[in-house]
Amino acid sequence: MKQSLKIGTRESQLAVWQATLVKTLLEKNGVSSELIYIKSEGDVDTVTPLYELGVQGIFTKALDAALINKRIDIAVHSLKDVPTKLAGGLKQAAVLKRASSKDIFVYKNSCSFLEDKESNATIATSSTRRIAQWLHRYPNHSIENLRGNVNTRLRKINEHNWNGAIFAAAGLERIDLRPKNSVDLDWMLPAPAQGAITIVCRSDDNFSFETCSVLDDINTALCTKIERDFLRELMGGCSTPISALAIVEGDSMLFKGNICSPDGKKKIETEKAASMPNSYDLGIIAAREFLEDDTVRKVMLDIRNATK
Repeated sequence: MKQSLKIGTRESQLAVWQATLVKTLLEKNGVSSELIYIKSEGDVDTVTPLYELGVQGIFTKALDAALINKRIDIAVHSLKDVPTKLAGGLKQAAVLKRASSKDIFVYKNSCSFLEDKESNATIATSSTRRIAQWLHRYPNHSIENLRGNVNTRLRKINEHNWNGAIFAAAGLERIDLRPKNSVDLDWMLPAPAQGAITIVCRSDDNFSFETCSVLDDINTALCTKIERDFLRELMGGCSTPISALAIVEGDSMLFKGNICSPDGKKKIETEKAASMPNSYDLGIIAAREFLEDDTVRKVMLDIRNATK
């Protein structure tokens, strides 16, 4: 065995699953490792809506600090939780092959009401992106805050008078918790990098970087870079109702992005395509063209005012 690595992870079942996956992959390459459990601010406060917490990096700050202080060698994150600009002294070492990028709806009794866009229902989620897209499609629905790890959120559906709640498919499927009473929300564009796992290390730690870089999936890394570039150029964080998805199809990269007003009344969409060799800056190009639209700038102003 080569030098052992200390892997930092949050304590939730999903986070530990992700870190254990990295541990297993490293061991297959002859590198031993151990998990180091660290609480994040987002795990401690599971009541306050995310949009009220100033959530940029809320699930990653504690692990960033542990990395910088050398308590751990690498940190494993859901990439959608990672700020588009990493903390100083840290760099991305790898992005693993992506799982499903979709959002799903877990319903209590029936989901037939989803066929009627004028229906009345109560839906649970704390994601401003999901709230905005949901209200755009179902303007008569009410939204309730839903926080906690996936186990807690699933339990709360049965404890409250809700019609259902929105989840990331990858989170439930990875730990075999996706219920039968769930449907894919094919119309909902995901958060940038949803479904992808990333490994972060210190910028000066060549051993950890080189050891983990062999786990990097080139297509996933490129797709998520494009999506996160779009988010960054629009000055958005994970609490902003900005969605993006890049998909490799043959020799082409296809990109879709949108931005919604917080109340869901406005939604502006964009689609771009490029050959793979010319796709590296596709997210930046899409965002800059997007910002030339007066309607987009107005929605961005609405978002900033809503989050003050």
